[in-house]
Amino acid sequence: MKQIVIVIGPGLIGQAIARRIGTGKHLILADVRAQNAEAAAEVLGNAGFDASTAVVDVSSRASVQALVAQAAARGPVTGLIHAAGVSPSQASPETILKVDLYGTAVVLEEVGHIIAPGGSGVVIASQSGHRLPALTMEENKALAMTSTDNLLALPMLQPDKVTDSLRAYQISKRCNSLRVAAEAVRWGKRGARVNTISPGIVITPLAKDELTGPRGTGYRAMIEGSPVGRAATPDEIASLAALIMGPDGGFITGSDFLSDGGATAAYWFGDLGAVAPKS
Repeated sequence: MKQIVIVIGPGLIGQAIARRIGTGKHLILADVRAQNAEAAAEVLGNAGFDASTAVVDVSSRASVQALVAQAAARGPVTGLIHAAGVSPSQASPETILKVDLYGTAVVLEEVGHIIAPGGSGVVIASQSGHRLPALTMEENKALAMTSTDNLLALPMLQPDKVTDSLRAYQISKRCNSLRVAAEAVRWGKRGARVNTISPGIVITPLAKDELTGPRGTGYRAMIEGSPVGRAATPDEIASLAALIMGPDGGFITGSDFLSDGGATAAYWFGDLGAVAPKS
């Protein structure tokens, strides 16, 4: 029986990670749009990987539960790659909070019920979570520990507090890393690990939406003004994911890895603060 890896959001980053950790395993490629999952399965299948597809809406607990049950029925689930989400130029604040914040919490909780000993997961967050000013300890704990079904009722997430899509995205991605830190404790009781990666601008269709969207000028300035001076490729993010998901990362769990070419450093301590997108 093959080990199972759940890949939620099998876009360019999700596929790149799957290529590095999926050899000899069965990949379940899940997306809210069936055609996206099928396209990824064709690409990976042509490259010799064993893959099937599923449709999942991460904002629906029932949908996530159905995916997890499907995966567990096939074999031991030893991997989770969660790379699904919507960006500030793609959705309203309400949708971003429901998909990126609540949806990620649901995925972590449900997969955490069945993850096999020795398993590992990675959640793709964002540098945007590091661009949000520091929260209080009480706010951090609320985002990390509030029961999933009560998350969206937190006072700090109400429309009068989250007034635009970028703010919703930033707080969602901050919540992702906090939530993973808390879930790492629970996953550890099953002998499994989970971490987040917070990428900077990675050239994907989602990034291209941002670069051509209303905040495009600021995003291009962010790339040009970062210490590295360029955007990342999906393969660079995948290399980091393979490290922290594999045996060489066996002592790493509950951690967030900022991989943004130094853009956040330049935002807080250089010149990017004047031009980068803000909430």
